[in-house]
Amino acid sequence: MLHQMEPIPGTDKALRKQRTAQALTRLSSQQLPVREKKLPVIVLIEGWSAAGKGSLISKLIRDLDPRFYNVISFDRPTDTESRHPWLWRYFTQIPEYGKLEFLDSGWVEQTMRDLVSGKLDRIQFQKRIESIQRFERQLCDDGYLVVRFFLHISRKEQKKRINRLLENKDTVWRVSDFDRWQNEHYKECKEAYDEILEATQSTYHPWHIIDASNTKEALPVVSHVLSEAIDGAMKKKPSSGQPAGVFPLLPTQPVSSVDLSPAMDEKDYKLQLKDCQNRLKELHNRIYRKRIPVVIAYEGWDAAGKGGNIRRIANALDARGFEVLPIASPTPEELRHQYLWRFWTRLPKDGHIAIFDRTWYGRVMVERIEGFCSDAEWQRAYAEINEFEQELMDWGAVVVKYWIHIDSDTQLERFQNRQKTPEKQWKITDEDWRNREKWPQYEIAVNDMLQKTSTSAAPWHIIESKDKRFARIKAMKILIDAIEKALANS
Repeated sequence: MLHQMEPIPGTDKALRKQRTAQALTRLSSQQLPVREKKLPVIVLIEGWSAAGKGSLISKLIRDLDPRFYNVISFDRPTDTESRHPWLWRYFTQIPEYGKLEFLDSGWVEQTMRDLVSGKLDRIQFQKRIESIQRFERQLCDDGYLVVRFFLHISRKEQKKRINRLLENKDTVWRVSDFDRWQNEHYKECKEAYDEILEATQSTYHPWHIIDASNTKEALPVVSHVLSEAIDGAMKKKPSSGQPAGVFPLLPTQPVSSVDLSPAMDEKDYKLQLKDCQNRLKELHNRIYRKRIPVVIAYEGWDAAGKGGNIRRIANALDARGFEVLPIASPTPEELRHQYLWRFWTRLPKDGHIAIFDRTWYGRVMVERIEGFCSDAEWQRAYAEINEFEQELMDWGAVVVKYWIHIDSDTQLERFQNRQKTPEKQWKITDEDWRNREKWPQYEIAVNDMLQKTSTSAAPWHIIESKDKRFARIKAMKILIDAIEKALANS
């Protein structure tokens, strides 16, 4: 794609200054409408080292209100970032609705580095491209405006700029080993950039290849393109989203047909509980050493026994290597981001375990039923969730999903018992009773969820929980089996 760049013709100095001032004034005037419309804007500035990415961003933000924009510079991943999924450091940094975010390099430069250095083979590279496509598409579907620029200069021009920086003791620090390496491997880097840009080109957020040989001429061009994109996004009507990936789905049965008769006597339960917890303790040490992350997702009916189930698993684990994450209604900050953001920010490091008590599936259950999101949003969420879980598995995570199941009569009995027992009354709320009245609606939503998100890679496990002892042992055995398989394949 880089050969498609059109050189920017030089202009009269006075005319250029006038055009630049007009463009920056226009961009500044758009900040308030962006805030009022709650339009989140990501401006990705990719390009060659020494192409002027940092100075361009500095000029773009000159007249902007600093309360409503962020500037983020991505370098090589830190140790913490390297212990999370590849997209983690980008997804966790997305801006709030109504803010602009300027990125000095990002997922393209990192992918180029990894490809040219041999860190990515062709299969891994294709997965990386798919991750980028999913990430950008999900943001755009959620209403984010992603404007992407690539600043292009020749090898000769890059070398000249690097040498100029090295000649001045006050600017020598700005030249990194990577900058020198990139100039030495310019041809290979250019081929990699071309391939990445071509693979990630799209009609709904195209790449803008900018001639950066004259940075002063590039500024009004970039600011004009950005302003036009913002104007277009503010006039655009919400869409139902772009086509998403297709995942192999497993056959499921309606939850109403699940046999809830399985039970376990107390003696057998105690023996199996001890064995399972001892085995989980051993496995926890091994996954920490092998740096295999584990993500456990709990969903189920109110009073089905999720808490007791989680507690038996947690009791077997080293407290330093796991976290239980109860998911309640989103906070104001979480509501100002794409809905999966609050789960990306809670992912464990590799070698650690995250146990989610309620999950991202709230999008297709409570948010669907209570009208907290539009029909288009929850209908699109099935594919987005499958993609999210695929990212976790591509990272190397063990993903285990439980639906803790009881029938309506059992729930009523447990609600009544909670009300009668003083030390359990805190567990029952008016909202629990209100949700119970919507059991038929929730049952439809649960069946849809199981049918559309039980993938061959991340299947749902229905845990019969009329007998809590049976449910706890079944869940632990499923987890043990999943971890053992991951260890065998590591």
